[in-house]
Amino acid sequence: MNAPTTHFSPITALSPLDGRYAAKLALLRPIMSEHGYMQRRVQVEVSWFIALSDAGFTEFKPLTTGARAYLLGLVKNFSEADSTAIKEIEKTTNHDVKAVEYWIKSKFEARPELEKAAEFVHFACTSEDINNTSHALQLRSGRDQVLLPGLDRIVLKLREMAHLYAAVPMLSRTHGQTASPTTVGKELANVLVRLQAAAERIASVKILAKMNGAVGNYNAHLAAWPGFDWEAFSQNVIETPEPVGLGLTFQPYSIQIEPHDYMAELFDAVARANTILIDLSRDVWGYVSLGYFKQRLKAGEIGSSTMPHKVNPIDFENAEGNLGLANALLRHLSEKLPISRWQRDLTDSTVLRNIGVAFGYATLAYSSLLTGLNKLELNEEALAADLDAAWEVLAEPIQTVMRRYGVPGAYEKLKEVTRGQSVTREALHGLIASLEIPQAEKDRLLAMTPGSYTGMAVALARRV
Repeated sequence: MNAPTTHFSPITALSPLDGRYAAKLALLRPIMSEHGYMQRRVQVEVSWFIALSDAGFTEFKPLTTGARAYLLGLVKNFSEADSTAIKEIEKTTNHDVKAVEYWIKSKFEARPELEKAAEFVHFACTSEDINNTSHALQLRSGRDQVLLPGLDRIVLKLREMAHLYAAVPMLSRTHGQTASPTTVGKELANVLVRLQAAAERIASVKILAKMNGAVGNYNAHLAAWPGFDWEAFSQNVIETPEPVGLGLTFQPYSIQIEPHDYMAELFDAVARANTILIDLSRDVWGYVSLGYFKQRLKAGEIGSSTMPHKVNPIDFENAEGNLGLANALLRHLSEKLPISRWQRDLTDSTVLRNIGVAFGYATLAYSSLLTGLNKLELNEEALAADLDAAWEVLAEPIQTVMRRYGVPGAYEKLKEVTRGQSVTREALHGLIASLEIPQAEKDRLLAMTPGSYTGMAVALARRV
């Protein structure tokens, strides 16, 4: 057996998110990686430090314009080399937040104005004041810059397809059996409307943060300046827009950690959207199996190592699998994170490091699903053939018209003719001709085909 390698590369990565699928997650990695976390920790520390200089304390005069620009530049220009430097400091401190504090102070060297105020870095803060705000910044960016745009692209594609196929009739299947016809566009519109609502719920979740000390009571803050309104100060730092503040929503009540209820709400909302997409992936997979959709071929692609004819719906299978992985993590996160023993335990810390993994699987799935949708080509011949072989679905309109005109036992009569039997157009037309209903209604029923019996489907599909 070969000796284990220590060199990290996509082929040696433990997670496929950083291996096989690394290129597809390039937008998410700068946000949800440990590097992204480090940058946001620096951002929080800098915002707090600058705000303290403006608080009116005799001991900490307002910073000059140049000092402010320099500090904000530490955030804006934060690099992987800076993250690596912080990790080196952490080898000594064995404390990640303290390492960030020391790194910031190291950047004050040869800058007398900042060196003099160095002890106000991380002033009165507990580590969780920095961590919870940093996670909030990550979540907001991950949601707004990656997840929601990914869902929006699927929404746009579904709307395009709903309108394009609004009038293409399709046989429905309830319980796997033939049922009242619909249109391809209407079935896609159903998913579109559900997904839009789910995305709106994701977008509406308020991203909360707290900066109130070791157990949420501003103990250290008031020990330093008893008469200062620390709660208002903290709220101002949290809610003032970036880059001066953090642009989040203030959480006034907490233990040492922010309660994470908003996180659970967000993760549950993402999981609900993902569940809708699992439903879509499985349905489209089934329609491909029925021949309703063909898939555009990609030059050189192989569907099976032994069956040359195969064009597998791999994008929908990939999406379904990765959506399931995302939801497994999201649901654990939403169930675990709001629970903390007494004022603090560390079970949330290691779990929170996997938010990017959950978002990664969701992002990967959205990409695969969109790729799959873009490869679909409608097979109208297969759709028409299915409809033409299912004249039994017209039993519904016939018996409904019979009931309108008071024909006794309408449902039962149609049941005798159609249930479990192969129904032909001729048989139905013979039945219609024998009915005691107005001739105009007979003519309307005789003109009806499975393909024309689609109700409001066309209008509903075009309305979205």
